[in-house]
Amino acid sequence: MDEIMLRVDFENKQKILPLTYKLKMLCRRAVEETLAYEQYQNPAEVSITFVDDAGIRELNKQFRLIDRPTDVLSFPLFDYEGESDEPPVDELVGMLGDVVISLETAARQAEEYGHSLEEEVAFLTVHSMLHLLGYDHETSAEDEKEMFGRQDAVMKRMGYAPRY
Repeated sequence: MDEIMLRVDFENKQKILPLTYKLKMLCRRAVEETLAYEQYQNPAEVSITFVDDAGIRELNKQFRLIDRPTDVLSFPLFDYEGESDEPPVDELVGMLGDVVISLETAARQAEEYGHSLEEEVAFLTVHSMLHLLGYDHETSAEDEKEMFGRQDAVMKRMGYAPRY
C-alpha cells in the first residue's frame, strides 16, 4: 500500500470492556486497508469512538429515529449525491467522518458468530469506513451486493474469512 497521511483519533466512552492498544491498532489497520482497497490517495482523518449499548442506543434514536442499540454508526462529513455511480473519493481531503462502535454489541455478536472480538471490531470498522466513503447497503439490493463485496474483499486482505 502506498503510504497516505492518516490520522485516526480514538475516544473511549464505555466501561464494559477494556480498550486495548492492540484493538485500536487493529481499527487503524482496518481503516488503512479500506482506504488502500478503495485506492484513496489523499490525507485522511477518521474519528472512532467506542461506546456501550446505552450510548449507541441514544445516538441511534437521535440520528436514525430507531430506539434500540446497534453495532456501529457512521457519520460521514460528505454527501455523495451526484451524477457519478462512484463516490468522488479522490476529491476528498481531510476529515472523512466519525465511526461509533458499541463494544458491548460487538462482543455479543462475536460470540454469536463464533469469532473473536477483534475480528468483529475489524469488520465493523471496515463496514463503517465504506459508509464514510459513500457506499450504502440500504438503498438497493445492487448497492448492498456492491458494498458487501467490497467489505469482504477488505476483510480478506486483513486475513479474515468473508461474511457474505
